[in-house]
Formats: sequence, structure tokens, C-alpha cells
Amino acid sequence: MLIHIIIVLIIVGVLLWLINNYIPMDGKIKSILNAVVVIVVILWLLRAFGLLSGVGF
Repeated sequence: MLIHIIIVLIIVGVLLWLINNYIPMDGKIKSILNAVVVIVVILWLLRAFGLLSGVGF
């Protein structure tokens, strides 16, 4: 399970880095995108470790 979590975090990080560097966007949109991705990843991690069981995604 830990390997799965690490692989997903690496993939999400690389994808976010690629989007930030190679897709031209306004700075505000990049900030919003980064914040949304971080929030989703934090919620996913909390659910993966069993600390957040009430969220249904």
C-alpha cells in the first residue's frame, strides 16, 4: 500500500510540474489549479490512511 501511495504522489507531482511548466496559463489559474490538486491529494491521503472515512470519492 505504501508503494502505491508513493507512486501516485510521484505521478501527480510530475503531471502538475509538466502542466505548470509547459502549458501557458495565467498565474492565477496556475495557483488555483495547484491549490485544488494539493487539497485533493491531502484528502486522498487522509482517506488512504483511514483518518477520513466520510468523504465519498
